[in-house]
Amino acid sequence: LEEADRVIVPIPEEEIKRRMDLRDLKTFTIDGEDAKDLDDAVSIEVLKNGNYKLGVHIADVSHYVREHSKLDKEAIKRATSVYLVDKVIPMLPKQLSNGVCSLNPFEDKLTLSVFMEINADGKVIKYDIAESIINSKARMTYTEVSDILEKDDEKLKSTFSNLVEEFHNAEDLARILMKRRDRRGSIDFDFPESKIILNSEGKVADIKSYERRISNRMIEEFMLVTNETVAEHFFWLQTPFVYRIHEIPAAEKMENLSKFIATFGYSLKGDLEQIHPKEIQRVLKLIKGTPEEESISTIMLRSMRQARYAPQCVGHFGLAAQYYCHFTSPIRRYPDLQIHRIIKEQLNGKLTPKRSEQLANIVEYASNQSSEQEREAELAERDVHDYYKAVYMADRIGQEFDGTISSVTSFGMFVELENTVEGLIRMVDMTDDYYNYIESSYSLVGERTKRVFRIGDQVRIKVSKVNVDFREIDFELVSVKEDNRLVNKAVDEDTLK
Repeated sequence: LEEADRVIVPIPEEEIKRRMDLRDLKTFTIDGEDAKDLDDAVSIEVLKNGNYKLGVHIADVSHYVREHSKLDKEAIKRATSVYLVDKVIPMLPKQLSNGVCSLNPFEDKLTLSVFMEINADGKVIKYDIAESIINSKARMTYTEVSDILEKDDEKLKSTFSNLVEEFHNAEDLARILMKRRDRRGSIDFDFPESKIILNSEGKVADIKSYERRISNRMIEEFMLVTNETVAEHFFWLQTPFVYRIHEIPAAEKMENLSKFIATFGYSLKGDLEQIHPKEIQRVLKLIKGTPEEESISTIMLRSMRQARYAPQCVGHFGLAAQYYCHFTSPIRRYPDLQIHRIIKEQLNGKLTPKRSEQLANIVEYASNQSSEQEREAELAERDVHDYYKAVYMADRIGQEFDGTISSVTSFGMFVELENTVEGLIRMVDMTDDYYNYIESSYSLVGERTKRVFRIGDQVRIKVSKVNVDFREIDFELVSVKEDNRLVNKAVDEDTLK
């Protein structure tokens, strides 16, 4: 904290002179309403040849957080910022994350910029990476930009009239990039995320599904293409680097998945040991809008490996990308910060053989540490979400809700409500029959009635018990939607197996 207080805020003139000066360029940020650490800005124009020139400008955190400094040692220890509903445990002190480094509007900020010329097929045909300085012209929110693009909001269009053309160009380019990713087989699981809304007293006012609108997807696409471009550039330079990798799923998992989807009449084609993401994508498209969509998507996701950081570039299965890294969020992720250092050393001719040897050890440690801390952060974030959900449902004991069976186990079944709250119907409380758990089809089958429950089935539940300390929510089954597949039909267990 003392080191952060000593950071020199005014940018020295000699630093400005050695950088690409983009302060007159029309750059802007798009983030959530409550975001304070703004680490990416974009610029866009349509060139005379019809191609798009996309600029992605990322906060140059490495200028302020130097290798081996106390800030750096604490940053790699944390490795990530942790977002806990109403608070953030930042990777860097707030003076940096929300202040000096954040790309706040109408302030000169040091950045690393990637300019990409992208054609009508979504291919990056030319790019340039440079140290730069920008002055953001607007701090936009996802809601504002989406309302302009989706609802043609006249008031917002008038307020941001100088940027409306850029927003439309950005949407056009984002849709081109989406199509390109789709063509190559990129997998897009569209599971609802929850947004927990607290009142002024810190109590849970509401829990809603988080909307993923056009502006969210726009920024996603721009960050994805930038991360791929940077990763490929450094792969061919053969410098030590931190890649974001997602390995091919294990053959055994794919075999189990294949058996499971066969019970719905679907199949996985080709070699299951070297399955292509296009095959997973194909099945996801087939099940879109069907009663079994949630069921199959859930099992598919569980069949995947976890993405992680690594010094070796083995590609990203889920994105169907040969080269991928995390470059765009150095305020909140250590791998991005480490990558920025490597980029700047390469740009300034400082990557000597001796330095490359040092970096090989650094990137290996940073990869392992960041992967571990990412898992810890995910657990903490999930735990806090579960806590608030339990608190919210504790006031709703006895109330009934519609939900979907999200998981089936040997001790009962989990049901997810529309607001993403999940609760357990325990097997011991299902007194109308004795139920057997069929692992291969993730289902419960009644011995006497042959009634079947499985992932994706629609049910009505009553909230029966909540234990906030253990984050446990218990449901009772009230009724089952009659149009559920296999429900109330006599099915023998061999068929399900």
